[in-house]
Amino acid sequence: MIVAVTDPPIPFRDRADAGRRLARKLAAYAGKPAVIVLALPRGGVPVGYEVARALGAPLDVFVVRKLGVPGHEELAMGAIASGNVRVLNDDVVRALRIPPDVIARVTADEQLELERREQLYRDRRPAADVRGRTAILVDDGLATGASMSAAVAALRQLRPRRIVVAVPVAAASACEAFRRLVDEVVCAMTPESFQAVGVWYNDFSQTTDDEVRALMA
Repeated sequence: MIVAVTDPPIPFRDRADAGRRLARKLAAYAGKPAVIVLALPRGGVPVGYEVARALGAPLDVFVVRKLGVPGHEELAMGAIASGNVRVLNDDVVRALRIPPDVIARVTADEQLELERREQLYRDRRPAADVRGRTAILVDDGLATGASMSAAVAALRQLRPRRIVVAVPVAAASACEAFRRLVDEVVCAMTPESFQAVGVWYNDFSQTTDDEVRALMA
């Protein structure tokens, strides 16, 4: 199932505002004991915090790292996530003829950062048990969807009963693509002229590690 939303594309003030507006689209999950919100650090955590608070659901991080093309790091050639999952963007890899050894090197570097973040954000708390639960994966937006694809693949290994992908803003094509991968997709806005996630925030400043830790605490 995919939820189509026709609200006017009014930019969010910041990630907290985006989370509150997204939570209204997820109201059907409020008060359900088997629901857990999993936020993708770092930008997804302020959004996920507001969603979890509105729904009365627990919050945990689900760490994903983008695999950037060397020299053009903003361009994702794939992503990795907890559970030793790697998802590659085959179109980018083929188009740029990225050799396997480069992919392996970038993956190894990002794996170290993924492990660091897991330890830092949870402050030695164990990862939440999602088996048999409805897991709502939250990020601050979807562009290519590479990071969220890795998160979905990793999460499925943990055997939740239901997977929901929820974001404040997304490219319509990315939102549609996840319909084949998960049980429900909730994109609060899918502007026709998407351009980039940050365009739809008045304040899209980088979320810091300290902010993530404070919200998780």
